[in-house]
Amino acid sequence: MSNLITVQNLTLKFRTDEGLITAVEDVSFRLRKGEVIGLVGESGSGKSVTAKALMHLNAKNAVYSPESKIILHTDEGDVDVLSLRKAKDMKVVRGGAISMIFQEPMASFAPAISIGKQMVEQLMLHSDMSKEQARKHSIEMLDRVGISDPHKRVDQFAFELSGGMRQRAMIAMALSTKPKLLIADEPTTALDVTIQAQVIDLMKNLVTEFDMGIIFITHDLGVVAQTADYVSVMYLGRLIEKGPVREVIRDPRHPYTQGLIAALPKLDDLENPLLPIPGDIPSPLERPPGCVFNTRCSKIVGDACMSVLPPDIKVNPVHRVACHIYKDEGVA
Repeated sequence: MSNLITVQNLTLKFRTDEGLITAVEDVSFRLRKGEVIGLVGESGSGKSVTAKALMHLNAKNAVYSPESKIILHTDEGDVDVLSLRKAKDMKVVRGGAISMIFQEPMASFAPAISIGKQMVEQLMLHSDMSKEQARKHSIEMLDRVGISDPHKRVDQFAFELSGGMRQRAMIAMALSTKPKLLIADEPTTALDVTIQAQVIDLMKNLVTEFDMGIIFITHDLGVVAQTADYVSVMYLGRLIEKGPVREVIRDPRHPYTQGLIAALPKLDDLENPLLPIPGDIPSPLERPPGCVFNTRCSKIVGDACMSVLPPDIKVNPVHRVACHIYKDEGVA
């Protein structure tokens, strides 16, 4: 499978009154066609900031390090995303080759404009479709994502639809331009479990149908287990563990990943108490030296955890972890 996007050494800071605040540090990954990557971590881990960087959507006070590279691989050639400056040049990453769906659809749809008008406007901006063609295509996409009576729904407003329907409509709008990469930022968090399952099945089918890639951002490892092929665990802006989703969930190596899995409710043992990770994720203003997880880790192995960044260690050829515990156990 060919690569869709390559991220190398992404480091992003925000310029604030308190100085430069690190939001993402030395993040690298790649996504290929037909793959789903789950980006997992608590709120404040840097997941959404990383995703927005792929579309050049972070605020104007964002500062990228010189080593940061985001390369979008298209049929017309490679695009250096961070070098784009003009709005017309950014069309390829903003609704063209890349689309994004958000956790709350009501924040994405204009409340006073019908869903159909918004979809038509987007299509006319990113393609050479006429207004009639764009409307027909919008209705087809609403139908494809499982919305009943799409000819009627296309003229409705977002507030007239249920939560599940709004989410489907947002997915339809994101897919209407036939992107190669879909970024899904916690798209199931606000939905009940039955609608969650429907949306997850829909996205898995779309990957196969459109031969696209998905970056699925969530804090829910259960959703990732059902959706993703690979998982990358983030904490305070750093990738601390990554690998095939089933292997990472069955054999988590980093204490943080182990804590996330231990915190999941166990339906086969309802008497077992929940085990939350102690403490809270630090503010980026109070970023700890050494391993970023050292303020909450129960497996500190020495002074190195408190002062030295852990190396990126290969547990095996496809599973990597950044933790001092395994510094003598890596494979070549």
